[in-house]
Amino acid sequence: MPTTIAIIGAGAMGSAVGQRLIQGGARVLSFTEGRSQRTLDRVRAAGIEPAAIADIAKADLIFSIVPPAEATGVARRFAPVLSAASAKGTFIDFNAINPNSMRDVGSVLAGTGWDICDGAIIGLPPKPDNAGPKFYVSGGSAAIVDRLAALGLRAHRVDGSIGAASALKMVYAGINKGLIGLGTTMLLAAAGSGSAASLHAEMAESMPELLARFQRSIPDMYPKAYRWVAEMEEIAEFLGPDDPGAALFQAMAEVFSRIAHDQNADGRLASTLDGVLAGK
Repeated sequence: MPTTIAIIGAGAMGSAVGQRLIQGGARVLSFTEGRSQRTLDRVRAAGIEPAAIADIAKADLIFSIVPPAEATGVARRFAPVLSAASAKGTFIDFNAINPNSMRDVGSVLAGTGWDICDGAIIGLPPKPDNAGPKFYVSGGSAAIVDRLAALGLRAHRVDGSIGAASALKMVYAGINKGLIGLGTTMLLAAAGSGSAASLHAEMAESMPELLARFQRSIPDMYPKAYRWVAEMEEIAEFLGPDDPGAALFQAMAEVFSRIAHDQNADGRLASTLDGVLAGK
């Protein structure tokens, strides 16, 4: 009998992960109540079965892959049905939240009888032509990594209890997405100051690898910017009020918020960035 895995949050990442799990021999469900037709179409296209909340609680494994601001709310909503489930499985929070937020999730789910794991996904959604992202797990049963690997995921154990995998996600995302936010800020500044062409020429000569990275990662960020706002706030909280870097990531949240608003408006900022990246 195949392993049944339920995914809460079948967005671009969740649906792609579900498809990879199906390829690995699993049966995959997704809680789709209240989701858009676009999400329902994505779920069905991936071979994932839409399911009611009661059916989610019957799964062997549950993955929570939602925007950071929704992670604790998901735990609260599902805690009663997980407690009532006759069979207990493993719940893995794969959200981009800081260790304190993850411990809150763990506390909410502590009395359900389920094995609770802290997870982090690093990398882009899996596609047929790539190995997919890495799935880091801490806390819970030590056997979970082998279980995920057997289903086709690149799973790794992080030493430590709940919070350790989330800490890894915070520092990695701070470097990776923080760099994208920094590039976005300075490219817009270059356009506003009339130095865009000169900046592009200089980067092409002295930092070609970074320019190429920005040319890929900044346009890829536009539709995701709204989700990165809360992630930057999670990183700021992770650093704490005594770390001057916390203010930097609060500012990064504003940068991505600005891009998110631009995506819902006329796209002027995205057009400006595209122009600078193209050397125009």
